Amino acid sequence: MKQVLIVGSGDVARRIIPWLQRRFRVCAVVRRPEERAALWALGATTLIADLDKPESLGRLAGIADYVLHCAPPPNMGSDDPRTRSLLAALTRRASLPRRLIYISTTGVYGDCAGAWLDETRPPRPASARAVRRVAAECHLRRFGGRTGCRVSVLRAPGIYDGAERLPVARLEKGEPVLAPEDDVFTNHIHADDLARLLGLALFRGRPNRAYNASDDSSLKMGEYFDLVADAVGLPRPPRLPRAELAGRLSPLTLSFMSESRRLKNDRIKRELRARLMYPTVADALRVRRLAVS
Repeated sequence: MKQVLIVGSGDVARRIIPWLQRRFRVCAVVRRPEERAALWALGATTLIADLDKPESLGRLAGIADYVLHCAPPPNMGSDDPRTRSLLAALTRRASLPRRLIYISTTGVYGDCAGAWLDETRPPRPASARAVRRVAAECHLRRFGGRTGCRVSVLRAPGIYDGAERLPVARLEKGEPVLAPEDDVFTNHIHADDLARLLGLALFRGRPNRAYNASDDSSLKMGEYFDLVADAVGLPRPPRLPRAELAGRLSPLTLSFMSESRRLKNDRIKRELRARLMYPTVADALRVRRLAVS
């Protein structure tokens, strides 16, 4: 059996391991020994390595036919040294991976003033986080062009699921959101659907190709918070003009309220032949309410 190497064994990657291990040998990179048991239970072998310590990556060379790169960049700087270190390790032997799938972010597009866009729109990152993701994508594209490895990039928006990754804590605190006239469009993908897109991209992703890994929702941020509030039985958040929010929310939270875009996801449906389990946030929350009741 061919081997898949998972780098960045977080929640989304763990969701796809049971599916992968029926088709491949799966090896997941972990930083600490205590992380191994959870991955063994899912059917993966483990390898201890740390992308922030290039000297620990020597064992990654030549062991994988396919790589799922799900590790984020560091929290500082304008580059992604983790991706550079990973690619350097993978090229230390002649046996290179045939395919590499990377989870990036739709933040690479920057603020688009609410416009609809597809993957042909050039990246114009406005935040330091997105700048680092663009750097990672560039390293990966050059790696694919240089080695022949088939690199595909899944650009993910806000990731959620029916129980976690929802803004419940903010709703419980009564934190405000933007007034309708100042509100921004947001984009979403259920964690289970993003995991399935990883698997589909392994088989169907085109080389040096980006994919908007987004669902069919077209929601402004306030509408999203209202949907979640109704689903969990909490009051809808107050709405305030942008000028009044500046002193009440963290800079990180405010940064997510400064970009507005709507994503076309035709490419994942046409090329990856994806059928989303949760086409919209409302669909996922409806399933959640049924499960609770």
